[in-house]
Amino acid sequence: MNPDIHGLWPALLLPVSPTGALDTPRAVAHAQRMLQAGCDGITLFGTTGEGPAFTIAERTGLLESMLGSGIRPDQVIVTITALALGDAITLGQHASRLGVHRQMLMPPFFFNQPRDAGIVESVSQVVRGIGDDGLKLLLYHFPFMSTFGFSHAAIAELVQRHPGQVVGVKDSSGDLAHSLALAQAFPALAILVGAELHVAPTLCQGGSGSINGLANIAPRLMRRVMDAPAAVAAADEKLITDLLALLSAKPGMPFVGVYKAMLAEQTGDAAWLHMRAPLSPLDSDELQTVRDGYRALGAALDHV
Repeated sequence: MNPDIHGLWPALLLPVSPTGALDTPRAVAHAQRMLQAGCDGITLFGTTGEGPAFTIAERTGLLESMLGSGIRPDQVIVTITALALGDAITLGQHASRLGVHRQMLMPPFFFNQPRDAGIVESVSQVVRGIGDDGLKLLLYHFPFMSTFGFSHAAIAELVQRHPGQVVGVKDSSGDLAHSLALAQAFPALAILVGAELHVAPTLCQGGSGSINGLANIAPRLMRRVMDAPAAVAAADEKLITDLLALLSAKPGMPFVGVYKAMLAEQTGDAAWLHMRAPLSPLDSDELQTVRDGYRALGAALDHV
């Protein structure tokens, strides 16, 4: 595994109030639960964490609270994705000053299908702007969300421009062949996958770990996969499949809302049901479907 970033880093769900304000105490407590359950660290303000919907002040403030609670800087990957490159630089500089050198960046997503040259230059400007020799940047490849991603040529160019600073790719393509190709093409980089069922096969082919949403619900389950990717128990694989099936139990449900509904059911804390606009909570029928499906898994959930 790549020494810069490896292991299990939940894409942290973030609790909000009914009006969408960040609930810092719940967020810190959830992060600490993830670490206590055996995760290597946490990932803040990614897609699962509704990150782009929060302001710079909210994001920097929560990071400071996380570190103030005793979470170490090396236990955090902070996502610095922002519409304006200057905002991404501000977020990156702030994290670096606090010792959080592990950072993740999605390419700008407000222009449709930019050329590789523009994608490379935008990331390069952010890296130069942050000005941190110790930066360990993951390129966040999520073409479904951003409408485009990082080609192999763009990755290679960025690694050449910023050796030791651009250290890997977080692959949220949901395409196992794509993840395996990344691991094969870039053996010196950290390749972390988002699709839970692809974690084991990618690890077996040289991948470094995973940043995923299901780890919020089942950190011990995903830890077992990480620890023995070549020998995942059939029961664990089935449980992952069954939990992921809840994401599409009814059509059109936002995956963040489903994960929050599962966490609310697991913890008995309905505050997890709130979402930050423009996302909205599940409706009553959707919520009941997720709850019923989660409860139906019964004793299999005892060790998640």
